[in-house]
Amino acid sequence: MCAHILIAEDDEMQAELIRRLLLQEGHTPVVVADGRAAIDAAESHRPDLVVLDLMLPKIDGLGVCRVLRRQGDIPVLMLTARSTEDDVLLGLELGADDYMTKPYSPRELLARIRTVLRRTLRPADDSPVLRAGGITVDPARHAVTCDGIAVPCTPGEFAILHAMTAQPERVFSRRQLLQLTRGHDRASTERAIDVHIMNLRKKIEPDPRRPVRLLTVFGVGYKLTGLPT
Repeated sequence: MCAHILIAEDDEMQAELIRRLLLQEGHTPVVVADGRAAIDAAESHRPDLVVLDLMLPKIDGLGVCRVLRRQGDIPVLMLTARSTEDDVLLGLELGADDYMTKPYSPRELLARIRTVLRRTLRPADDSPVLRAGGITVDPARHAVTCDGIAVPCTPGEFAILHAMTAQPERVFSRRQLLQLTRGHDRASTERAIDVHIMNLRKKIEPDPRRPVRLLTVFGVGYKLTGLPT
């Protein structure tokens, strides 16, 4: 699985380390050192993934992520030296698909990159179109509609809706959804699922504050109702 990957990192040593790792994996990396250049490169090259440092000059990683999400659904893996949960959740709320805190293991970084790429570069298949609660998920086209209207989704959001439309009315725990969206198991990040659910409700609910499709099952997790709304 070869991919075009944009590395936005102003630390030259870190950027070179990531670039060499990606080259060894057979990917095509492009390196930029500030947020403005990252936005320009994403617009011109349309990468398969952006590895995005949070503390960039000119425009920080959060600002870059905002722009990327307005332009499309390019997957974003955010790198941050900030370890507070609020900073991490803010990045996810803005549309980052995953994050890693510095210092990180090169092996783990590659594992995270592989996980995101497996979700986003999976070849089209004959998986059936799924429907539940007014939501349609087309795995082959990686497309989602709500009442016939296209819904832009990040890879993590798509993974959640795909699982839930395949089994409407099933209650998924946060940990189960975390495995679907990130492919690793760390209880400290389970709150990130709440952010994905909040973002999805903004996209598919008539009133996100009073959801009728994507429901909370208190003390357990979330489910997608299979009933028409």
